[in-house]
Amino acid sequence: MKYGFLGCGNMGGAIARALSKVTKEIMVTDRSGRAKALAQELGIRYGTAQEVASSCDRIFLAVKPNMMAQVLEPLQPYFQLHKPLLITMAAGLTMERIGQLAGGSLPIIRIMPNTPVAVGKGMTQYCCNDLVSQETVASFREDLRFSGQLDELEERLIDAASALSGCGPAYAYLFIEALADGAVSCGVPRAKAMEYAAATLIGAGEMVLATRQHPGALKDAVCSPGGSTIAGVRALEQHGFRGAVMDCVAAAYEKNKELGKK
Repeated sequence: MKYGFLGCGNMGGAIARALSKVTKEIMVTDRSGRAKALAQELGIRYGTAQEVASSCDRIFLAVKPNMMAQVLEPLQPYFQLHKPLLITMAAGLTMERIGQLAGGSLPIIRIMPNTPVAVGKGMTQYCCNDLVSQETVASFREDLRFSGQLDELEERLIDAASALSGCGPAYAYLFIEALADGAVSCGVPRAKAMEYAAATLIGAGEMVLATRQHPGALKDAVCSPGGSTIAGVRALEQHGFRGAVMDCVAAAYEKNKELGKK
């Protein structure tokens, strides 16, 4: 099975890294040529868009939503000739729309990954159209086993999930930076503060996944009466922490819907 990437920026490159641990039958292309360095690093091929469209069995569409039409429409004859599986990660664009842009009647998987797939800790939602067989889904999941978690989700919920896990690493990085800044202000060296903050978020996330307890219960277990943790929680709540986090996910979701209308 030969994989191709039309576009290979941060997200496409992250998936290519995970996929390259399973197969080297990968060809990437991009408009700028910057993916040549990635191809050399991973031991995979760099080619043209026409070469990807004509020779690859499974093609990741890793271009921005507003550029999808100009990328896919010239490649329609290649797609219609050998009917590759298209794997789109474009926010806001439905599988139906991707099919139209590619000339129609093609198997399509829509995914919403996040950049931690590059280190095997990603969270990727996916859905498929009726032309994708269960055998194809199984092999696709197996090929992406080094990317992290994959979870099937109805397409109507994909944009909402993307606003959480797709955009979420950026929110987490802000929180890590802020936690570290707080520790630095209290005298902890910068490098140690950053390491402690990142490790703390990883551990907290693993606790939620491993115990399946409600985050509120886990939070309560840390908050001793009259202790320092509850004082910190109070400060977060005074500054509208939960409301701000909810608003940022909702804002990203609205933007995803807007992108799909363009």
